[in-house]
Amino acid sequence: MKAHLLLLAVVFVWGSTFVLVKDALADISPLLFNLMRMALAALCLAAIYRRHIGHIDRRALLYGAVTGLLLATGYQLQTAGLRLTTPSKSAFLTGMMVIFVPLLISIPWLRPVGSHGPRWNAYAGALLAFVGIVFLTTPAHGGLNLRSINTGDLLTLACALGFACHVLALAHFSPRMRFEQLALLQVSFAAVFMAVSLPIFERPYIHWSARVVIALAVAAVLATAVAFTVQSWAQQILPATHTAVLLTMEPVFAWLTSWVALGEGLCLRSGAGALLILLGIGLTELIPSRIQPTAHEGARISGP
Repeated sequence: MKAHLLLLAVVFVWGSTFVLVKDALADISPLLFNLMRMALAALCLAAIYRRHIGHIDRRALLYGAVTGLLLATGYQLQTAGLRLTTPSKSAFLTGMMVIFVPLLISIPWLRPVGSHGPRWNAYAGALLAFVGIVFLTTPAHGGLNLRSINTGDLLTLACALGFACHVLALAHFSPRMRFEQLALLQVSFAAVFMAVSLPIFERPYIHWSARVVIALAVAAVLATAVAFTVQSWAQQILPATHTAVLLTMEPVFAWLTSWVALGEGLCLRSGAGALLILLGIGLTELIPSRIQPTAHEGARISGP
Protein backbone atom coordinates (compact mmCIF):
# COMPACT_ATOMS: atom_id res chain seq x y z
CA MET A 1 0.00 0.00 0.00
CA LYS A 2 2.90 2.37 0.76
CA ALA A 3 4.29 1.89 -2.75
CA HIS A 4 0.86 2.56 -4.26
CA LEU A 5 0.39 5.78 -2.28
CA LEU A 6 3.89 7.12 -2.98
CA LEU A 7 3.60 6.37 -6.69
CA LEU A 8 0.18 8.04 -6.73
CA ALA A 9 1.77 11.13 -5.14
CA VAL A 10 4.37 11.09 -7.93
CA VAL A 11 1.59 10.89 -10.52
CA PHE A 12 -0.06 13.92 -8.89
CA VAL A 13 3.18 15.88 -9.25
CA TRP A 14 3.52 14.84 -12.89
CA GLY A 15 -0.08 15.77 -13.66
CA SER A 16 0.17 19.17 -11.99
CA THR A 17 3.31 20.16 -13.93
CA PHE A 18 1.66 20.10 -17.38
CA VAL A 19 0.30 23.62 -16.92
CA LEU A 20 3.65 24.91 -15.63
CA VAL A 21 5.56 23.44 -18.55
CA LYS A 22 2.99 24.56 -21.13
CA ASP A 23 3.27 28.13 -19.84
CA ALA A 24 7.08 28.02 -19.81
CA LEU A 25 7.25 26.82 -23.43
CA ALA A 26 6.29 30.32 -24.52
CA ASP A 27 9.82 31.39 -23.48
CA ILE A 28 11.95 28.30 -24.15
CA SER A 29 12.13 25.66 -26.88
CA PRO A 30 10.76 22.26 -25.74
CA LEU A 31 13.84 20.08 -26.21
CA LEU A 32 16.11 22.63 -24.55
CA PHE A 33 13.70 22.69 -21.60
CA ASN A 34 13.94 18.90 -21.35
CA LEU A 35 17.74 18.96 -21.47
CA MET A 36 18.00 21.60 -18.73
CA ARG A 37 15.42 19.75 -16.65
CA MET A 38 17.24 16.43 -16.85
CA ALA A 39 20.70 17.96 -16.35
CA LEU A 40 19.56 19.76 -13.19
CA ALA A 41 17.86 16.60 -11.91
CA ALA A 42 21.00 14.55 -12.59
CA LEU A 43 23.10 17.02 -10.59
CA CYS A 44 20.64 16.83 -7.69
CA LEU A 45 20.67 13.02 -7.71
CA ALA A 46 24.46 12.90 -8.00
CA ALA A 47 24.74 15.08 -4.90
CA ILE A 48 22.20 13.01 -2.95
CA TYR A 49 23.48 9.57 -3.98
CA ARG A 50 27.20 10.33 -4.29
CA ARG A 51 28.04 7.37 -2.01
CA HIS A 52 26.57 4.97 -4.59
CA ILE A 53 28.51 6.28 -7.59
CA GLY A 54 31.66 4.32 -6.79
CA HIS A 55 29.72 1.03 -6.73
CA ILE A 56 28.26 1.36 -10.24
CA ASP A 57 29.30 -1.57 -12.45
CA ARG A 58 28.94 -2.33 -16.17
CA ARG A 59 25.57 -4.00 -15.76
CA ALA A 60 24.19 -0.99 -13.93
CA LEU A 61 25.51 1.28 -16.69
CA LEU A 62 23.76 -0.86 -19.32
CA TYR A 63 20.45 -0.82 -17.42
CA GLY A 64 20.76 2.91 -16.86
CA ALA A 65 21.46 3.54 -20.54
CA VAL A 66 18.42 1.55 -21.71
CA THR A 67 16.00 3.15 -19.25
CA GLY A 68 17.53 6.58 -19.92
CA LEU A 69 17.04 6.21 -23.68
CA LEU A 70 13.38 5.24 -23.25
CA LEU A 71 12.84 8.03 -20.75
CA ALA A 72 14.42 10.60 -23.08
CA THR A 73 12.32 9.36 -26.01
CA GLY A 74 9.11 9.70 -24.04
CA TYR A 75 9.88 13.18 -22.76
CA GLN A 76 11.19 14.51 -26.09
CA LEU A 77 8.02 13.44 -27.88
CA GLN A 78 5.75 14.59 -25.06
CA THR A 79 7.24 18.06 -24.69
CA ALA A 80 7.40 18.63 -28.45
CA GLY A 81 3.74 17.63 -28.67
CA LEU A 82 2.73 19.75 -25.68
CA ARG A 83 3.65 22.91 -27.59
CA LEU A 84 1.00 22.00 -30.19
CA THR A 85 -1.85 20.76 -27.97
CA THR A 86 -3.50 21.57 -24.63
CA PRO A 87 -2.07 20.50 -21.25
CA SER A 88 -5.01 18.27 -20.36
CA LYS A 89 -5.18 16.64 -23.80
CA SER A 90 -1.44 15.97 -23.68
CA ALA A 91 -1.81 14.26 -20.32
CA PHE A 92 -4.81 12.23 -21.46
CA LEU A 93 -3.01 10.98 -24.56
CA THR A 94 0.06 10.12 -22.48
CA GLY A 95 -2.34 7.99 -20.44
CA MET A 96 -2.64 5.68 -23.45
CA MET A 97 0.38 3.91 -22.00
CA VAL A 98 -2.08 2.00 -19.82
CA ILE A 99 -3.16 0.20 -22.98
CA PHE A 100 0.35 -0.42 -24.26
CA VAL A 101 1.74 -1.99 -21.06
CA PRO A 102 -0.67 -4.97 -20.82
CA LEU A 103 -0.35 -5.53 -24.57
CA LEU A 104 3.44 -5.58 -24.36
CA ILE A 105 3.43 -7.81 -21.27
CA SER A 106 1.27 -10.34 -23.11
CA ILE A 107 4.37 -11.00 -25.27
CA PRO A 108 6.29 -13.64 -23.23
CA TRP A 109 9.83 -12.38 -23.93
CA LEU A 110 8.90 -8.87 -22.83
CA ARG A 111 7.32 -10.08 -19.59
CA PRO A 112 9.28 -9.40 -16.35
CA VAL A 113 10.81 -12.59 -14.93
CA GLY A 114 8.68 -14.33 -12.32
CA SER A 115 5.48 -12.51 -13.27
CA HIS A 116 2.35 -13.84 -14.92
CA GLY A 117 0.64 -12.51 -17.97
CA PRO A 118 -2.13 -9.97 -17.35
CA ARG A 119 -5.44 -11.37 -16.10
CA TRP A 120 -8.85 -10.43 -17.46
CA ASN A 121 -9.26 -7.59 -14.97
CA ALA A 122 -6.05 -5.90 -16.15
CA TYR A 123 -7.32 -5.91 -19.75
CA ALA A 124 -10.81 -4.83 -18.67
CA GLY A 125 -9.38 -2.03 -16.51
CA ALA A 126 -7.16 -0.89 -19.36
CA LEU A 127 -10.15 -0.92 -21.73
CA LEU A 128 -12.24 1.17 -19.35
CA ALA A 129 -9.38 3.62 -18.94
CA PHE A 130 -8.94 3.79 -22.72
CA VAL A 131 -12.63 4.57 -23.25
CA GLY A 132 -12.33 7.23 -20.56
CA ILE A 133 -9.35 8.78 -22.34
CA VAL A 134 -11.34 8.80 -25.61
CA PHE A 135 -14.21 10.62 -23.90
CA LEU A 136 -11.79 13.13 -22.43
CA THR A 137 -9.93 13.88 -25.66
CA THR A 138 -12.55 13.87 -28.42
CA PRO A 139 -15.21 16.52 -29.14
CA ALA A 140 -18.51 16.23 -27.31
CA HIS A 141 -20.35 16.41 -30.65
CA GLY A 142 -19.59 14.50 -33.80
CA GLY A 143 -18.01 11.41 -32.23
CA LEU A 144 -14.49 10.38 -33.20
CA ASN A 145 -13.37 13.10 -35.60
CA LEU A 146 -9.90 12.24 -36.89
CA ARG A 147 -9.55 15.78 -38.23
CA SER A 148 -9.45 17.01 -34.64
CA ILE A 149 -6.16 15.11 -34.14
CA ASN A 150 -3.13 17.33 -34.82
CA THR A 151 0.62 16.76 -35.00
CA GLY A 152 0.96 17.44 -31.28
CA ASP A 153 -1.55 14.70 -30.53
CA LEU A 154 0.35 12.18 -32.68
CA LEU A 155 3.68 13.06 -31.05
CA THR A 156 2.09 12.64 -27.62
CA LEU A 157 0.59 9.29 -28.60
CA ALA A 158 4.05 8.11 -29.65
CA CYS A 159 5.42 9.30 -26.31
CA ALA A 160 2.91 7.02 -24.54
CA LEU A 161 4.54 4.00 -26.22
CA GLY A 162 7.96 5.23 -25.10
CA PHE A 163 6.80 5.61 -21.50
CA ALA A 164 5.16 2.16 -21.60
CA CYS A 165 8.49 0.64 -22.65
CA HIS A 166 10.16 2.62 -19.85
CA VAL A 167 7.78 1.09 -17.28
CA LEU A 168 8.60 -2.40 -18.56
CA ALA A 169 12.34 -1.68 -18.52
CA LEU A 170 12.10 -0.60 -14.88
CA ALA A 171 10.15 -3.76 -14.07
CA HIS A 172 13.01 -5.82 -15.53
CA PHE A 173 15.94 -3.86 -14.12
CA SER A 174 14.87 -2.44 -10.74
CA PRO A 175 15.20 -5.79 -8.89
CA ARG A 176 18.75 -6.21 -10.16
CA MET A 177 20.31 -3.00 -8.89
CA ARG A 178 19.89 -0.45 -6.14
CA PHE A 179 17.12 2.02 -6.83
CA GLU A 180 19.46 4.92 -6.00
CA GLN A 181 21.80 3.91 -8.83
CA LEU A 182 18.92 3.31 -11.24
CA ALA A 183 17.38 6.70 -10.52
CA LEU A 184 20.71 8.50 -10.99
CA LEU A 185 21.77 6.60 -14.11
CA GLN A 186 18.50 6.76 -16.02
CA VAL A 187 18.18 10.52 -15.51
CA SER A 188 21.86 11.10 -16.34
CA PHE A 189 21.72 9.03 -19.52
CA ALA A 190 18.46 10.74 -20.49
CA ALA A 191 20.26 14.08 -20.23
CA VAL A 192 23.07 12.76 -22.46
CA PHE A 193 20.65 11.49 -25.11
CA MET A 194 18.75 14.78 -25.00
CA ALA A 195 21.99 16.73 -25.47
CA VAL A 196 22.83 14.63 -28.54
CA SER A 197 19.36 14.95 -30.11
CA LEU A 198 18.90 18.67 -29.39
CA PRO A 199 20.90 20.13 -32.33
CA ILE A 200 19.42 17.51 -34.69
CA PHE A 201 15.74 18.17 -34.05
CA GLU A 202 15.58 21.76 -32.82
CA ARG A 203 17.02 25.26 -33.04
CA PRO A 204 17.07 26.00 -29.30
CA TYR A 205 16.13 29.35 -27.83
CA ILE A 206 15.42 30.72 -24.36
CA HIS A 207 14.12 33.99 -22.96
CA TRP A 208 14.77 33.91 -19.23
CA SER A 209 11.64 34.66 -17.23
CA ALA A 210 10.15 33.81 -13.85
CA ARG A 211 7.90 31.14 -15.36
CA VAL A 212 10.85 29.40 -17.00
CA VAL A 213 12.83 29.36 -13.73
CA ILE A 214 9.87 28.09 -11.70
CA ALA A 215 8.96 25.41 -14.25
CA LEU A 216 12.57 24.20 -14.44
CA ALA A 217 12.92 24.06 -10.65
CA VAL A 218 9.68 22.14 -10.11
CA ALA A 219 10.18 19.83 -13.08
CA ALA A 220 13.83 19.06 -12.26
CA VAL A 221 13.58 18.54 -8.50
CA LEU A 222 10.06 17.28 -7.79
CA ALA A 223 8.91 15.84 -11.11
CA THR A 224 12.23 14.23 -12.05
CA ALA A 225 14.79 13.73 -9.26
CA VAL A 226 12.30 12.86 -6.51
CA ALA A 227 9.71 11.26 -8.80
CA PHE A 228 12.00 8.80 -10.56
CA THR A 229 13.66 7.83 -7.30
CA VAL A 230 10.24 6.89 -5.94
CA GLN A 231 9.27 5.08 -9.17
CA SER A 232 12.54 3.13 -9.28
CA TRP A 233 11.90 1.99 -5.69
CA ALA A 234 8.16 1.33 -6.13
CA GLN A 235 8.62 -0.87 -9.18
CA GLN A 236 10.64 -3.29 -7.09
CA ILE A 237 7.30 -4.06 -5.44
CA LEU A 238 4.50 -3.29 -7.90
CA PRO A 239 3.67 -5.27 -11.06
CA ALA A 240 4.12 -3.25 -14.25
CA THR A 241 0.39 -3.39 -15.02
CA HIS A 242 -0.46 -1.86 -11.63
CA THR A 243 2.06 0.91 -12.26
CA ALA A 244 0.59 1.63 -15.68
CA VAL A 245 -2.97 1.87 -14.40
CA LEU A 246 -1.94 4.14 -11.52
CA LEU A 247 -0.33 6.41 -14.10
CA THR A 248 -3.72 6.91 -15.77
CA MET A 249 -4.53 9.26 -12.87
CA GLU A 250 -2.04 11.69 -14.42
CA PRO A 251 -4.57 13.14 -16.91
CA VAL A 252 -7.16 13.54 -14.15
CA PHE A 253 -4.68 15.52 -12.04
CA ALA A 254 -3.63 17.47 -15.14
CA TRP A 255 -7.22 18.44 -15.87
CA LEU A 256 -7.82 19.48 -12.26
CA THR A 257 -4.74 21.72 -12.43
CA SER A 258 -5.85 23.15 -15.78
CA TRP A 259 -9.31 23.79 -14.35
CA VAL A 260 -7.94 25.63 -11.30
CA ALA A 261 -5.17 27.54 -13.10
CA LEU A 262 -6.64 28.11 -16.56
CA GLY A 263 -10.37 27.66 -16.08
CA GLU A 264 -10.44 24.71 -18.49
CA GLY A 265 -13.91 23.26 -18.00
CA LEU A 266 -15.08 19.67 -17.83
CA CYS A 267 -18.31 18.82 -19.64
CA LEU A 268 -20.54 15.83 -18.90
CA ARG A 269 -18.73 13.72 -21.51
CA SER A 270 -15.32 14.55 -20.05
CA GLY A 271 -16.57 13.90 -16.52
CA ALA A 272 -17.76 10.46 -17.64
CA GLY A 273 -14.29 9.85 -19.07
CA ALA A 274 -12.60 10.71 -15.78
CA LEU A 275 -15.01 8.38 -13.96
CA LEU A 276 -14.22 5.53 -16.36
CA ILE A 277 -10.50 6.02 -15.70
CA LEU A 278 -11.12 5.72 -11.97
CA LEU A 279 -13.23 2.58 -12.52
CA GLY A 280 -10.44 1.09 -14.61
CA ILE A 281 -7.96 1.69 -11.82
CA GLY A 282 -10.30 0.14 -9.28
CA LEU A 283 -10.92 -2.92 -11.43
CA THR A 284 -7.20 -3.54 -11.86
CA GLU A 285 -6.15 -2.75 -8.30
CA LEU A 286 -8.96 -4.09 -6.11
CA ILE A 287 -9.78 -7.50 -7.60
CA PRO A 288 -7.47 -10.15 -6.07
CA SER A 289 -4.93 -11.49 -8.53
CA ARG A 290 -2.95 -14.71 -8.66
CA ILE A 291 -0.20 -14.85 -6.09
CA GLN A 292 3.04 -14.07 -7.84
CA PRO A 293 6.57 -13.36 -6.62
CA THR A 294 7.63 -9.83 -5.99
CA ALA A 295 10.18 -8.27 -8.30
CA HIS A 296 13.02 -9.18 -5.94
CA GLU A 297 11.80 -12.78 -5.63
CA GLY A 298 11.51 -13.03 -9.40
CA ALA A 299 15.08 -11.82 -9.75
CA ARG A 300 16.30 -14.49 -7.33
CA ILE A 301 14.42 -17.17 -9.28
CA SER A 302 16.09 -16.15 -12.54
CA GLY A 303 19.54 -15.50 -11.08
CA PRO A 304 21.82 -12.55 -11.86
